[in-house]
Amino acid sequence: MSGDTFGAGRGPRIGFFGLLGSGNLGNDGSLEAFLAFVRKTYPEAEIDFLTAGPEGIEARYGLAATRMHWNRDEYSTASSLRSVALKGIGKIVDAFRTAAWVRRHDVVVVPGMGVLEGGLPLRWWGFPYSLLLLTASGRLVGTKVALVSVGANTAGQRMTRRVFTLAARLAGYRSFRDQLSKDAMRATGLGIADDPVYPDLAFALPIPASRSATPPGQPTTVGVGVMTYRGADDDRDRADEVYADYVAKMTRFVHWLVEHGHRVRLLTGDHEDEQVSAEILADVRARRPDLDPSWVIDKPPRSLDDLMEQMAALDTVVATRFHNVVCALMLSTPTVSIGYAAKNDVLMADMGLAEFCQSIRTLDVDRLISQYTALESRRDVVGQAMDDRNAVNRRLLEEQYAVLSSTVFPARTLEAEVLEGRS
Repeated sequence: MSGDTFGAGRGPRIGFFGLLGSGNLGNDGSLEAFLAFVRKTYPEAEIDFLTAGPEGIEARYGLAATRMHWNRDEYSTASSLRSVALKGIGKIVDAFRTAAWVRRHDVVVVPGMGVLEGGLPLRWWGFPYSLLLLTASGRLVGTKVALVSVGANTAGQRMTRRVFTLAARLAGYRSFRDQLSKDAMRATGLGIADDPVYPDLAFALPIPASRSATPPGQPTTVGVGVMTYRGADDDRDRADEVYADYVAKMTRFVHWLVEHGHRVRLLTGDHEDEQVSAEILADVRARRPDLDPSWVIDKPPRSLDDLMEQMAALDTVVATRFHNVVCALMLSTPTVSIGYAAKNDVLMADMGLAEFCQSIRTLDVDRLISQYTALESRRDVVGQAMDDRNAVNRRLLEEQYAVLSSTVFPARTLEAEVLEGRS
């Protein structure tokens, strides 16, 4: 429907799809950035969602949202013949539900997120299958589906990669959030030579107006971003061991920070991460009962805006979640990344911070301490470089919005433009 003019008396019908509203702050941040563009450019748009967290979307935005899966236990392990049967039936029902939902729209947008990534534990019949239903439905009913600044990788099971590749092939528009993602999809045989690369959508989010730096001579505050990390697909049999090892190492690093005169704010990026931050805080309280409680704070953010406000008061960030790293970089805060995927390393290199990365799978606390110490000594230099790159990222995202308006979204009627001018 690209290029069609939506009728007088109504705006374009725009649908959003993804794991949105379910507690992942990074996903919701990408949504908020793109939603701001839609509301500014198409204030008369009719917007709704097909999502994993409809209750969260309706509560936060007051917009209609439909549950992605007919089977409410889609992401629970099937433990009986009945649950297996319901999952199978749900796959068939979801095919018809998705097609009916897509058909009601002029455009459906998948706003950012790592929707083509298979690194963390993931089965092809879960989200990959849902994404395939979406793009196939778009082709079937004539609705353009746009994958905007999405992430991709070559990890995961072979069948998962095949489903992701087919889903991407059927999309009406694709752009990737980094060259690594584009190269990953090219490696699958997808012909994407003309697909553009633009920054992560979160770089378009507004920066908190108030930022506070620690006065000279006062203890600095370090944000330590944690994640409920249980390994990748090939770690399923030792997930608890992987989790315990990660928590122990991050706890040791927090203790080092406190012992060397730094305050700590524990940061999360998903509701499930609160388990990790709570365990670290409990260990600190148990081993250092005389420590002033204000020296280690655990107050999980409820939105990406809340996370950004917390980060605005930090001097340095050491983080695992990708969008914890993104938010810190957006604020030009010196950052060390403990990455669970290559996307963290690519993002950090783009910001001139390649030497301040580690892989979560081989996390070395002594090296982490050395990296943090070196970063602290170069705070002013790296901060200016991040300021410059952030300006470029915002300009590139504005460029993508212009492309989308001219090639993906329906053309606007003169009446709609006149009405907007009067408002």
